[in-house]
Amino acid sequence: MYETILIPTDGSEHAVRAAEHGQYLARLFDATVHIVNVVDVQAAGGVFDAGGVDEEFVSRLKAKGERTIEEAAAVIDETESIQTAVLKGRPDEEILEYAAEHGVDALVMGTHGRTGLRRYIAGSVTERVVRLADIPVLTVRSTDQSQVAEDYDEVLIPTDGSEPASAAVEHGLAIAEKSGARVHAVNIVDVGNVSASPTYTLPSEVIGQLESEGETVTEEIASQARERGLEAVTEVREGFPAKTLLDYANENDISLIAMGTAGRTGLNRYLLGSTTERIIRQSDVPVLAVNARDEQDD
Repeated sequence: MYETILIPTDGSEHAVRAAEHGQYLARLFDATVHIVNVVDVQAAGGVFDAGGVDEEFVSRLKAKGERTIEEAAAVIDETESIQTAVLKGRPDEEILEYAAEHGVDALVMGTHGRTGLRRYIAGSVTERVVRLADIPVLTVRSTDQSQVAEDYDEVLIPTDGSEPASAAVEHGLAIAEKSGARVHAVNIVDVGNVSASPTYTLPSEVIGQLESEGETVTEEIASQARERGLEAVTEVREGFPAKTLLDYANENDISLIAMGTAGRTGLNRYLLGSTTERIIRQSDVPVLAVNARDEQDD
């Protein structure tokens, strides 16, 4: 599934942790690793630098980028196949262009790291890449829970039965199969979202129907997992999707969350109901975001 994995790095602790997970995926799938650093000259030079920057300044930035790549490459086993490059331009655009040109199958990126001297990756580069990438993007924050163990033991696949949610199922199952993980198929009944008003309580029969639908879609994933010889569990809960899923992840020592997005190239909302976006920003464990862009909006 993943023959080529791209790891953009800016030297932050989050990017280094992402490199560790990129190496883990590369080992699972025997993939080639590409590590790149993007020199954002405009951001480094400052918006008030009307006179521009000279070649010496750019050379220093490129040298720093090479050192940053070396630091990320240091966490990759010497036996891994690694290709590196220092790029120049707007980070999200350069990353996506490089991925397209090199047939990359998955991106692995740190969140809350810096690009250049100022901007944060989270809320800027990584989120734009997640929104626009046609390939899965694994986002990683450097936390105690995101440390790479021997294997991913517990993989969470949230689902609401929709096409965007379904887009991540095969990726989550493939990683679980390679790592021997238990699969958690979870559906959240978002009662607040379907209620007419905050003070309105849905009839019990409606809640029961929603829970029944949740049981159906989670069992479909669990059945696919069991067909692969994997252990699988299902759960249907009521609550706010992002918070409830994060609570479930913490309670069950989840190693990886694999979920779909509904990325757009137009001006519409970028992430499915903002749930994926919130989870990417707040999750202490890696999140694999798989784009299910509606072809009508391409």
